[in-house]
Amino acid sequence: MDLSVVLPTLNGRDRLATSLDALAEHAPDAEVVVVNGPSADGTTGMVRERDDVDVLVEISDRNLNVARNAGLEVAGGDVVALLRYDLSVESSWLSALEAGIDDADVVTGPMHQTLRNGMTTESLERNAIGGRTVTYFNGGNVAFRRGAIDALDGFDEYLQTGGARDAAHRLAGFDRSVAWAPEMCVRREFEADGGVSERDWGWKYRSLTYRLVKNYGIRPGTVKRTVTHAVSDGVDAALGVLRGDVTPSGWVGTGRDVVGGIATGVSDGLVARARDRTRTRNPHGRSKRADRAVARYDRR
Repeated sequence: MDLSVVLPTLNGRDRLATSLDALAEHAPDAEVVVVNGPSADGTTGMVRERDDVDVLVEISDRNLNVARNAGLEVAGGDVVALLRYDLSVESSWLSALEAGIDDADVVTGPMHQTLRNGMTTESLERNAIGGRTVTYFNGGNVAFRRGAIDALDGFDEYLQTGGARDAAHRLAGFDRSVAWAPEMCVRREFEADGGVSERDWGWKYRSLTYRLVKNYGIRPGTVKRTVTHAVSDGVDAALGVLRGDVTPSGWVGTGRDVVGGIATGVSDGLVARARDRTRTRNPHGRSKRADRAVARYDRR
């Protein structure tokens, strides 16, 4: 197995350095590709000074799926892993990846997050929709056989969020297998000063409806799934108003964002479904443009 590891990053120099250190220790023979968004924290200099990064690709987009595709373009391995820049592989990561990819097209594993009062982890998530059994994967800790990711034409660059979930739906459309490897572990340490980012409700529902409509069309199951999400989030927001965590005007604004996101996602999903009628369902994929990289530093 020839393994390439792609790490998209944006203004994450110190955490990226920690992640690269762990890769050098636990997967020293892997080809390492860093895709750097328009960072302003010295990431470029840090990466270029290291001798364990094979390729550095500089891009101008702040879109994670653009960064993923830019890395896939230059990765040379027959197995390509995607690793989030702020995650560190554990000692069992490589052997678990190798064992999992022997029997599957895609293998993914959990993230261990150290908190003040213990450690959290993840488990496999699977859903049945549109006659498919969709196995979701961790977009920050996943490895693909080259044939599987090429069949998808990479990730859909329309999406600002939800690119990994969209890819999972499309993998299911190709009957590609996704394996869960509990020992393919990555770790993220608790950050005492880290805050909770505000959710972009418009993009959450724009992404949800776009990928459902693009992959399955408008059918009762997609409508039901969207409504279920919206009702659940609406109830949570209403409870937030009662607790005083959310203002009534904020609740109304969130509802407006949700409705707008749904409308835009449905419209754009229908356009995307018409533009790519193949099983790939990726009109904004890796092959659709050649101008992602603004600079490339290749040591191979």
